[in-house]
Amino acid sequence: MKRLIEITADSSATIYIPELNEHYHSVKGADTESRHVYINTGWQHIADKHSRRPIVVAEAGMGTGLNVVLTAMEAAKRNIPTIYHALELYPLEPETLNSWLATVNPSLIDIDILHAIHKAQWETQVTVNPTFTLIKNRTDMTRPGAFGPEQSVDVIYYDAFAPDVQPELWTPAQIERVAMALRQGGVLVTYCAKGSVRRAMQAAGLTVERLPGPPAGKREILRATKP
Repeated sequence: MKRLIEITADSSATIYIPELNEHYHSVKGADTESRHVYINTGWQHIADKHSRRPIVVAEAGMGTGLNVVLTAMEAAKRNIPTIYHALELYPLEPETLNSWLATVNPSLIDIDILHAIHKAQWETQVTVNPTFTLIKNRTDMTRPGAFGPEQSVDVIYYDAFAPDVQPELWTPAQIERVAMALRQGGVLVTYCAKGSVRRAMQAAGLTVERLPGPPAGKREILRATKP
């Protein structure tokens, strides 16, 4: 599918797929959305109460790697070891990726970390820096065990395409499968606040919070906790 680079409202870039009429990040602010929905609401929420062991993150839909690099930067800043599983069945073609990389603002994003993430081999555990370990997996997110063994993950960034584009990734059965990977006290965070998604999370045994969305973006986002 054709992919186009678009600049969003906070001057960071996203990727647009005309065939699906879908963006990788919010047009209201790609960088702003990622920091608010995934880093602040997910990783930091766990980091504020974590034990001495590393935080384990799994992301549904690596895309540009924006969530990966922001997490790596925050882990380095707070000196908290983090193990990150990035799931992406359809990695970006080099031409598209390079076009997106050319838009990145080095005052906001650590370029060295970002390039290390994209140079890392797939299906291999890579030490990006002393506080960040990355495993990139080319996998179908509906496959049992794709998010790791049962109760092995502290944070899941559920950043899949919207339910009307990829409905199979938002079914009650899929949400239940994803929830099984969470440790007790672990959280799933997503930009999607649809009622059907919230009810699927509740049916999977998760406690769901509707939280304010990013500035100038979606009104609400969801954080679901495994009791």
